[in-house]
Amino acid sequence: MTAPLDLSDLSSLPLDLARPRLVQPGLLPVVPGHERYWVRPGGVTALELESGDELTVVDRFGAQAAELTVLGNGGEDFSALGLRADAPATVLGSLTEGSAFDNEQVARVVTALALRGLRPDAAHGVRLFGGWSPAGSRETFTAQRPVTAVVGNPTWAMSLEEQNPPSDLMIEVQRADPHRPREIELPPPLAEPVLDVRIDQSTAIGYEVKKGDYIQIIDVAGRQCSDFLAFDARALQEGRELGLDASTTRHIVGQAYAQPGLHGKFYNQDMDPLVSIIRDTVGRHDAFTPACNAKYYEDFGYPGHVNCTDNFNGQLKRYAVAARKSWPALNLFYNTMFDEHNMLVFDEPWSRPGDYVMMQAQQDLVCASSACPDDIDPSNGWVPTDIHLRVYSSERKFSMAITHRTNPDSVPKLTRETAFHERTSALTKQFTEYRNFWLPTHYDGYGPKAEYWACRETAAVMDLSPLRKFEVIGPDAEALLQYCMTRNIRKLSEGQVVYTAICNDTGGMIDDATVFRCSDTNFRVIPGEDYTGEWMRQVATERGLDRVWIKDSTDQLHNIAVQGPASRDILRDLIWTPPHQPDFDAVTWFRFTIGRIGDHQGTPVIVSRTGYSGELGYELFCHPSHANAVWDAVWEAGQPHGLTPLGLDALDMLRIESGLVFAGYDFDDQIDPFEAGVGFTVPLKTKEEDFSGRDSLLKRKENPQRRMVGLELAGNEPAGHGDTVHVGRFKVGVVTSATRSPILRKNIALCRMMVEHAEIGAEVQVGKLDGQQKRIPATVVATPFYDPKKEKPRS
Repeated sequence: MTAPLDLSDLSSLPLDLARPRLVQPGLLPVVPGHERYWVRPGGVTALELESGDELTVVDRFGAQAAELTVLGNGGEDFSALGLRADAPATVLGSLTEGSAFDNEQVARVVTALALRGLRPDAAHGVRLFGGWSPAGSRETFTAQRPVTAVVGNPTWAMSLEEQNPPSDLMIEVQRADPHRPREIELPPPLAEPVLDVRIDQSTAIGYEVKKGDYIQIIDVAGRQCSDFLAFDARALQEGRELGLDASTTRHIVGQAYAQPGLHGKFYNQDMDPLVSIIRDTVGRHDAFTPACNAKYYEDFGYPGHVNCTDNFNGQLKRYAVAARKSWPALNLFYNTMFDEHNMLVFDEPWSRPGDYVMMQAQQDLVCASSACPDDIDPSNGWVPTDIHLRVYSSERKFSMAITHRTNPDSVPKLTRETAFHERTSALTKQFTEYRNFWLPTHYDGYGPKAEYWACRETAAVMDLSPLRKFEVIGPDAEALLQYCMTRNIRKLSEGQVVYTAICNDTGGMIDDATVFRCSDTNFRVIPGEDYTGEWMRQVATERGLDRVWIKDSTDQLHNIAVQGPASRDILRDLIWTPPHQPDFDAVTWFRFTIGRIGDHQGTPVIVSRTGYSGELGYELFCHPSHANAVWDAVWEAGQPHGLTPLGLDALDMLRIESGLVFAGYDFDDQIDPFEAGVGFTVPLKTKEEDFSGRDSLLKRKENPQRRMVGLELAGNEPAGHGDTVHVGRFKVGVVTSATRSPILRKNIALCRMMVEHAEIGAEVQVGKLDGQQKRIPATVVATPFYDPKKEKPRS
């Protein structure tokens, strides 16, 4: 069950809805008394309603059923919302199975039902939407008396041929009394806490934590800093203060502060780890400045101001920790950064209500946490609020994760493992966070160079599941994609794939993607970012295309790529296709087929002749529940051919050699496809219909300022992303991607260059240090560096 975060009590805030001064999505609701919640596939959200409250259930993406159960004091009470139950509540009925739910969430829902004398498998519901309900469909109900409304979201495994993934539901509540005081509710505990305490604003607490236990520090209302101290408890008993030390930590982890993943520990002065960062739903903290202290406020003219340092001194006294005038601390949620002038600056925190950081104690610890009292600058958004602390036993295990949001007010998504993680993690411990998933950087016993050469000489298999997948279906699907994509989608045949740029109205690249045509009205779009799906929905609305459904299938389709000269031989005898689908050998470059592993009863897969390596290769898509079977079959078939696992480090070398661009490095929404080196995706002469950015792209092509070129660097020192490129003193370009090419035995780079210096053979210099004190001579060359005619993937 998703516990509500109610921020509807805005009576103390000056609101002028007619003249909004700030747009702050994700922090405060625009309308008093208006609340919004999400229900994910297979999930349940329960809300308490008072008489007169309006409940609206929204099928935001369309074609998604909902189940509404209404509970009163004496059991089910559908009449309170003017309804009659029409069927069993299948989602509630599945709670006892616990298949898709955290145990704590199951317990909360089951308890709510039990208080009303109901078992989950005996509950009834009213079915809303489903079938082909249009995106944005809404049903609104008004409570006649106090009740609990439970909204369930049915889920299922997507059919590869039907393209029918389940999707999120949204709930809106408009309170009859928008100014009635309502306490902000915390997210539910992640397990049974051994310590569960509120840290009131402008105070601090000291506490002890056992080795292995988990510390969760929650920002209750958003934009509130919490300074954190930790000491080795055993060392304190011996009279030594060994506390969390930011300088030592930065030296060891090579980052401004530790984050979840390989470099996720904070150390003390003796270089012993004190805590590991397990989860971070914010991503912006501070480990450079001390906790606020008396002198800070005195220097601003506020003598006697309460401060974190004095609060810590008071709390740590009982642990025999000597008082200080300033405490170095891990300042959670404190938003600091260094500007271009190397000045340390700060602003309001990024944290929203309910955001948290979770740490695991690596030693028995004495800790202190504060709710910072700073109200004289933006540190706490000018208004100090509470922090909440929970400690969980080491007996519970929590996934390591960072949070991503598609938009500022989107539901946060924790980093997750791909469906192939069980197999890849058996081969390596080297994982990094990549687009909200954990992916291997390289494999133990192989290494990036060995993985690279395997792909160039034999074959390699890599997990590419983080690529986003969207099913775009319906009578208006082709018209939508014809406008959203730079390529001419109308020319796509069934079974064909095309690589395309996706541009905004100024011609800047929002994303790049491959588009699969599954039928006359059905497409699959595979971009890099979640926002691409949001943008396509916005375009559909703006252009009045109401017979198209854009459904996120990322969690229904995970994929591996088998790349290299031997990839065809590995897969030829493995893939069976039915008579109405092309045979495996008939799948030419940028085509796909739907088949099975082994024979007609095998695991269903989609096989496309696509890749990101510059070699002959294929991608295999399957439902996550089939991932182990697919991996095992490919791995077994590949062993006689020397199949090797491949991680992100080797993939980067492969794609740069092949001139394949990467979002955030080689392009962004300020860079057009011509500047990014993918101008071939913009058929301005042959695509006569309008598409997003067309007018701007016409002007940009006629008056180019920059061009993507290749650089070959002299000597053995590599370039790096962001290095400036010079002719004389002045900058004429910037390195976007760079690597040491094993097969060319040269340092190479992709560079966005001013057209005046972009001719093949031009001599330039790559700036190092400050760009002036050290230079690497380089020559402009054509791209791709490797296999310039793309004969390998076409073979």
